[in-house]
Amino acid sequence: MSAASIALSNRQAQRTTQHTLAIYCKEAQYEFLKNLRMRMYTASLLSFPIMFYVLFGLVLNRNESLAGAHVPTYLIATYGTFGVMGASLFGTAAGLASDRGLGWLQVKRASPMPPFAYFAAKVVASMIFSTVIVLALFALGFAFGGVRMPVGEFAGLLTTLVVGSLPFSAMGLAVGYFAGPNSAPGVINLIYLPMSFCSGLWVPFMFLPKVVRTIALFLPPYHLAQLALGVFGAGNGGQSNLRHWEVLAAFTMICVGVARIGFQRDLDKMYG
Repeated sequence: MSAASIALSNRQAQRTTQHTLAIYCKEAQYEFLKNLRMRMYTASLLSFPIMFYVLFGLVLNRNESLAGAHVPTYLIATYGTFGVMGASLFGTAAGLASDRGLGWLQVKRASPMPPFAYFAAKVVASMIFSTVIVLALFALGFAFGGVRMPVGEFAGLLTTLVVGSLPFSAMGLAVGYFAGPNSAPGVINLIYLPMSFCSGLWVPFMFLPKVVRTIALFLPPYHLAQLALGVFGAGNGGQSNLRHWEVLAAFTMICVGVARIGFQRDLDKMYG
């Protein structure tokens, strides 16, 4: 073993839990600030769900009801799902593919930083942006759409959507390891947009063609949207909350497994 490897091993062995946690927090902070300073990234993540919500929830259908819920309230759940899905996919997949192309991951591996701090930072940053999107939608609905719900329901809706962003962060990691830095945004859109439509995020699920409704049952955004709608009694699609969470958990594990294969493939190329 080389002297550098011995020194690195000693430094990692001497790192305290508090120091390790500080590294994770610092990495997440810098990842969030990096994305925040990318104006096109931030603007696109916020503008699409907000634009759709304003048009279909506040301008066209403000006084309508759907599935026993006020339309502006109903669409916070569906466009909130759309927003957190976009924040998670673009925040992880595009960034990871770009860093792989630039060789930044090799620099990270050569440093004494904990190996999973990089990935955890991307997930945390995506969850922060997801929170901002949901809060922005709710603020618009409260101010202009007459949205009112108890604090407990709002907290449940926010928690469901933010926690529900994790499967899409896992998907982003899987895509980021197999897509190139230039092709990653296109690949993400090929997944993101059709999946959103087929899951009933743009057009309410009950108005979709029967064949599309059948496809939706196998798509994670549908299950997250149903969980979010179920917070105020407008969803669940005839299935229990546990069933929806099981589908999301299974999807997360599959994507983590695919990402792990990509991670190992990169290591083999580097050291093989």
